[in-house]
Amino acid sequence: MTSDTQPESPAGGHGILLCDDLLFASRVLATARVQGCSLLWARDPATLLTWARQRPPSAILLDLHHPQLELTPLLRELSALCPSPPYCVAFGSHVDGERLESARRAGCQLVLPRSRFVAALDPHLSEWIYPANPR
Repeated sequence: MTSDTQPESPAGGHGILLCDDLLFASRVLATARVQGCSLLWARDPATLLTWARQRPPSAILLDLHHPQLELTPLLRELSALCPSPPYCVAFGSHVDGERLESARRAGCQLVLPRSRFVAALDPHLSEWIYPANPR
């Protein structure tokens, strides 16, 4: 269910990662830990929404290939739950251009192929989770 909790940042923000891949999630969580970012790992959308109800996130990181992800309804519900909609970073396979484009149309602020997401983790994760001026 939960995997990682970090102390709340001075800015008060935190992120939630939706991913059902243990190895990939571990990599993202390790990066968050090194950077001192507060990031929770939800293995399913229901858990993500439960946590968002309890404490609205400043950012969400979404694996577009999660088998239970229904992106548009999830984003709609998050917008209704959160006083400020969370900064949404979505990632997926570079060969699935239609899925990446549909995430852009659905309202994700940043959509990246998985390889670019991994490359951007170290330099940009804290900006995504605490999005004053995210890149």
